[in-house]
Amino acid sequence: MKRHLVLVLAALASACAAPQAARQSLAPVEVGIIAINDFHGALEPPKAAVGMPDGKGGKLVVPAGGVAWLASAIDAIKARHPNNIVVAAGDLTSASQLASSLYLDEPAVGVMNRVGLAFNAVGNHEFDRGREELLRLQNGGCEKFAPRDPCQLERFAGADFKYLSASTFKEDGSTLFPATGLRSFGEGGRKVTVGFIGLALSGVPDLVNAEGIRGLTFGDEAAAINAAVPKLKAAGADAVVVLIHQGGRTKGEPDPEGCAQFAGDIDPILRRLDPGVDVVVSGHTHWSYVCDYGTIDPAHPILLTSAGVYGELVTDITLTIDPTSDRVIARRAHNVIVQSPGYSGGRGVVENTDAVPRFEPRADVAAYVKRYVDAASAFADRPVGRISGSAEKPDGLSSNTGGVLGNLIADGQLAATKAAGAQIAVTNPFGIRAPLVPADDGSVTFGQLYAVQPFNNQLVTLTLTGAQLLAAFEDGLDDSGAQQVLSPSRGVKLVYDLSRPERGRVVSLTLDGKPVDPAARYRVTMAKFLADGGDGYETFTKGTDRNLGALDIDAFQAWIAGADIRQVPAEERTTATAR
Repeated sequence: MKRHLVLVLAALASACAAPQAARQSLAPVEVGIIAINDFHGALEPPKAAVGMPDGKGGKLVVPAGGVAWLASAIDAIKARHPNNIVVAAGDLTSASQLASSLYLDEPAVGVMNRVGLAFNAVGNHEFDRGREELLRLQNGGCEKFAPRDPCQLERFAGADFKYLSASTFKEDGSTLFPATGLRSFGEGGRKVTVGFIGLALSGVPDLVNAEGIRGLTFGDEAAAINAAVPKLKAAGADAVVVLIHQGGRTKGEPDPEGCAQFAGDIDPILRRLDPGVDVVVSGHTHWSYVCDYGTIDPAHPILLTSAGVYGELVTDITLTIDPTSDRVIARRAHNVIVQSPGYSGGRGVVENTDAVPRFEPRADVAAYVKRYVDAASAFADRPVGRISGSAEKPDGLSSNTGGVLGNLIADGQLAATKAAGAQIAVTNPFGIRAPLVPADDGSVTFGQLYAVQPFNNQLVTLTLTGAQLLAAFEDGLDDSGAQQVLSPSRGVKLVYDLSRPERGRVVSLTLDGKPVDPAARYRVTMAKFLADGGDGYETFTKGTDRNLGALDIDAFQAWIAGADIRQVPAEERTTATAR
């Protein structure tokens, strides 16, 4: 009897062990996540370069961008990952090239449909034309919610991909778009599921016109993510990827693969995240990086990525998932430079290189883009005037200053609002989107001007006391959000020192050689976005006697056209110093 019982128990043990052994023998599953951010309707190559270490202690610059080349780069990455998904971290639309902007960014959505985008987190620029127009981009249709007419070239069918907005709430408390999405790969015991959480930064109200987001609230990012993680896990997610339109920057020479001295507004968000988050795809700062965040905060071993801006890079992320334990066992990422044709710009010729792969434009995407570019050419190719030389703003770590291009824009805004009593005009460097590089004869086109200022902001002239004017410059220099130095019109000189305490960083501010008098009153011009407190310039909202003027692009165009050759003002109007 005992012998029989032993045999039965042995048989039962063998039967139980067989499935367990089979389960333990399941091989890991790799999933490729292909990520972009801050595309901004960059249909054509933006005549921009990505900097990278040359391996010899110097820097190599690579011409990059153009969505037909981006499509080929994405296809190449897909070919390496049988299991793949394409995602984005916001600002797909608005602040776009003319060929996209003229058509309400319908072609930007169209090209993303063609490259196979699955999910996009809403960014701040998605709200530039208001809530209803954003919903139209998702759902399609030709109802008019913006100044320009929709469906000019074709009936707009809407996005095949899904917008995600975990922290953007409607009046009834529900999210504007779904908070999350799921995607599964493989079959049977080796089936794995990746959950995605998409969201905007909480500071959207500081970055867009209030009218367009009336009734919406933008909640705490970490709280929204942490609320979504257990829901995704309960739904079967083996990995959790966050797509967030917030980011940071690194220090030192540009390195798309680097994470040197990483810092930014995303940092305190990451430090509060649920440990179930595996990867964070970020954006907003237009900076590229690949960070093992665990080296910064060991309690949060997150893989953090960003692919810069304008489709100049795409991030190739590999997740290795163990289907037995239902968890991520490895993760890695690589920023792929989307090398496109070389070009000649204000800083010389940028040539192609064999140091990184070259891509050919994908034919169907190129043909689709050409249709919109050709339609926009009557606007884009129209000569406006001539300028004395290249007008650019600094890049890299100095991209928060406007340089000579900021000077040129501010001078045009001042001239356009003299009748409203303007004495000073200021523009925000983060609103300057492209360099202005003339042809050999000095000529520039409307399309070039539009690329510099694609927002169609109305100018506002208002009255500030000298004390308020000083405070407004301090708004851009404080430690709340990214710092930027307002570009002023001619006659204004600013000296600042970032080593000084907050609200005391303006060393001097003069107008026509005389210190700004705190008790005096000044008429100051800016874009309505700034006048309404955008980019954190809350002091401008205190201005009185507001006068609405022309659109910023019209003022810029008139300034360039108003002289046979408009001189590019090369003087330094803002100077950083240190004690």
